[in-house]
Amino acid sequence: MVEESLETIEIEPSERFLEAAREWGERRMLEEEDAIHTKAEQALLEIEHLVSGRTEVEFVVEGETIRYEPSEDLAAFLDEQAAAAGIDRETVLELYVNLFSRVFLDG
Repeated sequence: MVEESLETIEIEPSERFLEAAREWGERRMLEEEDAIHTKAEQALLEIEHLVSGRTEVEFVVEGETIRYEPSEDLAAFLDEQAAAAGIDRETVLELYVNLFSRVFLDG
């Protein structure tokens, strides 16, 4: 379980993400909550792995809110991207999570 800290990021997945999760769940006969959790894990793991090389992530999904404490490498990357784009780190992570939402869908 992710402990609340100053580093924890909360994001709200987009409708695109939620649609991908529903599609994922329907194909595997999963409840929507389980499908959202799986898609969040896939997206966060892909992002973390690309930036820091990590192969495991811990996060919490409550309803449609994802809470995640990024690694130091990912936090630094998000801060860099946020500064360059003039947005906050939460928005940057949210954009990446939504970008990766359709990864691993069959077909």
